[in-house]
This record gives sequence, C-alpha cells and structure tokens, in this order.
Amino acid sequence: MLYLFIGQDLPAKDAALKRIKEDSLPRKLEDFNLDVLYAEKLTLNELQEKLLSIPLNSHKRIVLIKDAQELQKEIDDFIAAWAPRQDKNTILILDIGSERKKAAFLRNLSTHAKVMRFKENVIPSAFSLGLQIEKRQPGKALFILNQLIKEGEPAERILGGLRYSIENNMVNPRGLRLRLKLLLNCDIEIKTGRLKPVFALEKLVVNLCALA
Repeated sequence: MLYLFIGQDLPAKDAALKRIKEDSLPRKLEDFNLDVLYAEKLTLNELQEKLLSIPLNSHKRIVLIKDAQELQKEIDDFIAAWAPRQDKNTILILDIGSERKKAAFLRNLSTHAKVMRFKENVIPSAFSLGLQIEKRQPGKALFILNQLIKEGEPAERILGGLRYSIENNMVNPRGLRLRLKLLLNCDIEIKTGRLKPVFALEKLVVNLCALA
C-alpha cells in the first residue's frame, strides 16, 4: 500500500500514522516493523533494502519517508516503477510538506496511492497559483492571485511563472496548447489595454481552472 501525506499539519499527520500503525502492526512489535527515513540523506540502495525487508511476526511493515519532496530523481523513478506492483506486505508512506517541487511526480503516483491531504501553509507565488489551478480550485487560486497583486508582483512575472508551471507539469500536448493560448490572449489583453491587468489575470485563472 502506498500513502501520500501531503501538507504541513504535523499533529494531524502523526494521528494518521498512529491509526495506520494500529490497523496494521502488532502493538508490541511496532518498533521492529517501522522504518523512518529522511529523504535528504536517503540513498536508493537503502530504500530498496528497507522495502525488501520481511515483517517480523506481522503481516505488514511500514516504511515512512519524511520530507519526501526532497527525494533524488533516481529514487522518484524507482518509486514510480514500484507503485503499480507494490508489495502487499509493505506500506510505504511519503510525507510531503509541499507538493510544489514534485507536482508531476505526485500526480502520476496518485493513481496507485491513497492520497491524504493536510492543512498546508500556502505561500503566494506563481507556483502555488499553478497548483491550485491544476486542482481546479478557482476560489483558492483567485485568493493567491490577489495576494500576489497586493504585494506588487507585476502581471508579466505572474504570467511568466504560470507559463513555466504549465510547461513543466503538463503531459497532454493538446491541454498544453490550450493553456498557452489562454496565456497569450491574457498577455495581449493587458498590453493592448483591452482589460485592466487584474481583470485579465482573474479571467485567465478562471478559464485555466475550467480546463484543468
């Protein structure tokens, strides 16, 4: 089983982990069947070794990777290959503080995982704006957009950040073309004075959310 813990509410994550342990591991053998790893120092060999370990007097064992947004690319690739044929005796939990760095990776994994979202402190940026658009959350996306505008972020930088986010996270060529066309139309509306920048950007965000 693969779990994705996404967000920054640590007490809620600890409570979710506790429930999984209670459901899966004998209470007296929890420490022997739980490995806590940290992504920044984790090597591929170490992860492979932990995933191949046999549960001790238990049907299951748990491998938890903290700060999984910091995983190396080769480990990402290994997990992506492991997920569709995952070992029924092993529960792998990826604890991710922010999904910004791993948006495409997590989207691909989500079809093979149970995704659990926790409260996340969203820092206004073109990246967090792009994530809310991909989640089809127009209310949250417009809130982030207005925060960026209040902070004095120029329209061209917001458009540039959205373009980067779209080009790096989209895998559907047709969807990419449609989104880039919307960005181009927004840019034209702003530069020609057809719409005020704030209205043009709000229109863009709503249309992108509808396409997501």
